[in-house]
Amino acid sequence: MNRPHLHALAPELETFAAEPYYQPVGREVELFRAAAGKKLPVLLKGPTGCGKTRFVEYMAWQLGRPLVTVACHDDLTSADLVGRYLLAGEETVWLDGPLTAAVRAGAICYLDEVVEARKDTTVVIHPLTDTRRVLPVEKRGELVRAPDNFMLVVSYNPGYQSVLKELKQSTRQRFIALDFDYPPAELEAAIVARETGIAGAVAAQLVKVAGLTRNLKGQGLDEGASTRLLVHAGHLIASGVAPRDACAAAIGRALSDDADSVSAVDDLIRAVF
Repeated sequence: MNRPHLHALAPELETFAAEPYYQPVGREVELFRAAAGKKLPVLLKGPTGCGKTRFVEYMAWQLGRPLVTVACHDDLTSADLVGRYLLAGEETVWLDGPLTAAVRAGAICYLDEVVEARKDTTVVIHPLTDTRRVLPVEKRGELVRAPDNFMLVVSYNPGYQSVLKELKQSTRQRFIALDFDYPPAELEAAIVARETGIAGAVAAQLVKVAGLTRNLKGQGLDEGASTRLLVHAGHLIASGVAPRDACAAAIGRALSDDADSVSAVDDLIRAVF
């Protein structure tokens, strides 16, 4: 029986040779840097696709620290974060999970959409978020102490999750919290143009479409178009796709499967383009 190659299963420590593009909107860079200097964990709150992940990548580059990103989900267990024993040939060996690997390396560990993880899983981060800054690895009887460079960052979308998936107060109050939202229209258009290479006027039209869809949130749409979706549409336009078709594919049909909602978004797209 073939066993998994442990090197292939090891958590990835991401580093950035070039500066990730991020356009500050407020004082988030200053506040994040101050939190990092004081070894404080950070919570990023904001809608899907507004730039939270890119911001963390940008700050990892700014601080010169490796980054470990974990996409949280319902089936994420504490062993997935901390680590587990695996069979390698005739031996049983320990493999660090992404959280443990980040602690040992003095990296930034980013738990994306942390409320999607089971509550009994997120409890394992508590000892890392107070003055102890330790990670108990119970299966090994080990207490991993976080070096000064280790930083824990989590994110979630407070406008999307149900009451059952709210962040517990016992977890929330351990973090410095930064609010994120879509940038002002002019700045968002500049970001889309920079990311995709399309003309500024076309980027502004995409932002106008997004603004109209965001006004429909709660009136047929769970979420309006994110900056990420505008970038997707911009890439299609840059490749030669007609703007209406690009918006239909990257925005309208990405936002909803409901025929009436899709039709409403298509009407908005036609009104702008």
